[in-house]
Amino acid sequence: MQQPVRLTSTSKNTLSNLVGKLCSRHHHGLRMDASSDSMHVVMLPWLAFGHILPFAELAKRVARQGHRVTLFSTPRNTRRLIDVPPALAGRIRVVDIPLPRVERLPEHAEATIDLPSDDLRPYMRRAYDDAFPRELSQLLQQEPGPTRPDWVLADYAAYWAPAAAARHGVPCAFLSLFGAAALCFSGPAEALMGRGPYAKTEPAHLTVVPDYVPFPTTVAFRGYEARELFKPGLIPDDSGVSEGYRFGQSIEGCQLVAIRTSRELEPEWLELLGELYQKPVIPVGMFPPAPSRDVSGHEETLRWLDRQAPNSVVYAAFGSEVKLVAEQLQRIALGLEASGLPFIWAFRTPADAADAAGLPDGFEERVNGRGVICRGWVPQVTFLAHGSVGGFLTHAGWNSIAEGLANGVRLVLLPLVFEQGLNARHLAEKKIAVEVARDEDDGSFAAKDIAAALRRVMVEEEGEEFGVKVKELSKVIGDDEVNDRYVQDFLRRLSEYKIQRQG
Repeated sequence: MQQPVRLTSTSKNTLSNLVGKLCSRHHHGLRMDASSDSMHVVMLPWLAFGHILPFAELAKRVARQGHRVTLFSTPRNTRRLIDVPPALAGRIRVVDIPLPRVERLPEHAEATIDLPSDDLRPYMRRAYDDAFPRELSQLLQQEPGPTRPDWVLADYAAYWAPAAAARHGVPCAFLSLFGAAALCFSGPAEALMGRGPYAKTEPAHLTVVPDYVPFPTTVAFRGYEARELFKPGLIPDDSGVSEGYRFGQSIEGCQLVAIRTSRELEPEWLELLGELYQKPVIPVGMFPPAPSRDVSGHEETLRWLDRQAPNSVVYAAFGSEVKLVAEQLQRIALGLEASGLPFIWAFRTPADAADAAGLPDGFEERVNGRGVICRGWVPQVTFLAHGSVGGFLTHAGWNSIAEGLANGVRLVLLPLVFEQGLNARHLAEKKIAVEVARDEDDGSFAAKDIAAALRRVMVEEEGEEFGVKVKELSKVIGDDEVNDRYVQDFLRRLSEYKIQRQG
């Protein structure tokens, strides 16, 4: 079994050779043979970086197995996120769909990262619901033939996709970019749509483990998380439906559920999810992305990493969706400083400041030489793959978890929005990660809490246990042959369903 490639801190190779070596591991499983059982799959990601990127990665893996993919996007997202390798250009078609003008939606906003406020998300959903179903219906109306889709693979936000596909006799699968534990907590489809005995009708319902979970677990929201999540998640917004309804309708209407996870990581939750949904639930692997070939602007940081001891550096980043405020960033900064550990921080300007005022006075001078502050785009996977990086301070988003585990780094989790609290409890109880201590009433944290969690996994004796577990998991999650087998099994299930329908 191939191990994830790690840059060593003593490597003397050139930077381009190092990055080329990292990227080469993502060329396994290149089948590319056209055959009678090849399929045409349409993919519908939601308009968020954390959704478009994994959909695009899966599209490449599907195409490498000899199938054709049509990937829906928008012009700006295609330019900045979707890079189709020349070898796959004949098998992946990207359809750019301009978003219509919607009141309150900023003119050039095509992904959630473009929104100045989370309050504007419903208007992006409204634009998505207006433009994307029309394009899907036009594609599905084609006469049977080599260009007609065999499957629609839809994200949760495209809750209208199963019905649209059914009208044209095409099956639909729901692709979840959330883990099985988080999905199980949310319950069956009817509960997500506010119906049945497991419907969560008040915030307190989000703070207890559902009684249908047959094993002991701590996977539930904290009070402060439940209060923040309840209204946007379970009450209809200005798009006309709630986030929960989108999930529920997507699950209820599809023929099967594909989920970005692995049996090695959460077997008990996968089994429970199949019972809750009463339809096939198929793990498609974690398919972590390749390290970026483009590291322009970060060459000096990589040279700095080369000078650090193996597994000694903390990489800190909080994803594209989280909009931290200055007070939170100051506490994170002081926590990184107090840890005494070398670190790289993918810093983003606080949501409540016009510049980098979120950093404490004198912080950069005090950590000079020990800490590196990176602003703007960061080659995250390249940093995580470097042999000097041993820890990852992250918001517990599923994408970042996949990237961290694939590269065998120890995880320190500071969940901030969405299902991240559930992910944090799930991994912490498996002794794969440590969650930063928080105030139970308001969710606040102090610099000492950040520092204590980092030192627990990086310095203290207990950290060795975390190191062993993530290294073992990296042999599966970071192995392209394993990930390809998951994708192949999923495609086989799609093909079998297609054959049964034709028979």
